[in-house]
Amino acid sequence: MQRSIFSSTGIALAALGALGAGAVRARRPSRNFHKMHGSSDKHLTAQQAMSPDQFVDVCEKTGVTLNRYMIELSRRQVVDADLCSVFNSIREASKVIAKLVNRAPLSQAELLGLEGEVNVQGEDQKKLDVITNEVLKKALQYTGKLGTMASEEEDLPVSGSSSNALLTETGNYVVVFDPLDGSSNVDAGIAVGTIFGVFREQDVEECELPEGEDFSKLSDSQVACVASSLQPGKSLVAAGYVLYSCSTELVFTLGQGCVGFTLDSSIGEYVLTRPHMRIPKRGSIYSTNEANFSKWDEPMKEYISDIQAGKGETGKKYSLRYIGSMVGDVHRTLLYGGLFAYPADTKNVDGKLRLLYEAAPMAFILEQAGGKAVTGFSRVMDIPPVAVHQRVPIILGSEEDVEECQKYYEKSDDPVLRARCENRLRGGQPVPA
Repeated sequence: MQRSIFSSTGIALAALGALGAGAVRARRPSRNFHKMHGSSDKHLTAQQAMSPDQFVDVCEKTGVTLNRYMIELSRRQVVDADLCSVFNSIREASKVIAKLVNRAPLSQAELLGLEGEVNVQGEDQKKLDVITNEVLKKALQYTGKLGTMASEEEDLPVSGSSSNALLTETGNYVVVFDPLDGSSNVDAGIAVGTIFGVFREQDVEECELPEGEDFSKLSDSQVACVASSLQPGKSLVAAGYVLYSCSTELVFTLGQGCVGFTLDSSIGEYVLTRPHMRIPKRGSIYSTNEANFSKWDEPMKEYISDIQAGKGETGKKYSLRYIGSMVGDVHRTLLYGGLFAYPADTKNVDGKLRLLYEAAPMAFILEQAGGKAVTGFSRVMDIPPVAVHQRVPIILGSEEDVEECQKYYEKSDDPVLRARCENRLRGGQPVPA
């Protein structure tokens, strides 16, 4: 639903005016959908990320643009036309969001501060949260290639939680996204980002959902139908993030390595700048909110205390670097190595970050760059979601750093801590503290 604030943000609606189709009738495709439409899984073929050297006699002046890169992937049957369309929409929407973030200090009344409402997470919504969510939502709806779209900022009851699930008649993919990660930093001009993940739509029986935006009266069978589309991170087809900072950086994976593009404002295009992103095996930086140290599980306390004092496996003292925006912190970790963590604590026994919108996509990216992502005991990508807004602890980064931290959990004799982890892997409901 559009809000009054959009009347004063012409840049967002002007740039995406053609993408303004409203929510369509909610209908899931039948089990025979993919067979009838000839869907292909060729884009899942594992290949090496392409080097700029492979683009002979093209892009000599501009470099390898994202559009040219995706055309080449499509030509090699690594991705299909539908996935290309999804990426095109994310590309264009992120350009608008980058402009909005850049303009925010100049349009404070329109773009900064609180919207005055609380999202499904119980968090106060920033104005830019609402605007950027609308920008991405409309851009993705316009593709006609989605079976399901779920945003952190939208409501739809799923297994007792809430989410948004806008369904189309002809969708092959599921896109989940956090439109503006770290939005509380916008007022201070600090780095923020967008996180997204793409799944292949699962074959399920048709189910009817209410038209419009009133999802408050779903039956148990309707809730179960939507919940059936929830998939673990290991089912991701693609994932990525966009960092809005001194430059706008798009990093993504299609399951064949990790690549990075930088937005060249002079031509309005993303240009390939990091064709083979690999995280170092070890780092010397850790990134976490130490204000919660006293509330953490004991294994995390012991690990952080040891690397602070130089008592870890490397014998070096690690330095703390923490922005408070997951995209910013993970991007630095990916480039320089080390570890990012938002562990469980006594207040949030199952962590704070969302599995579908944040943890799973970032875990996929880090693993494809040679890193690891765990909850403490287990791999993040293996956790089956039981609700769209499910939260999990996460520790990700350099392979050897994450493995060292994981050893502290594995030697823990806390039965409640271990039971909580095992329950997540079984797809059970959260275990109380």
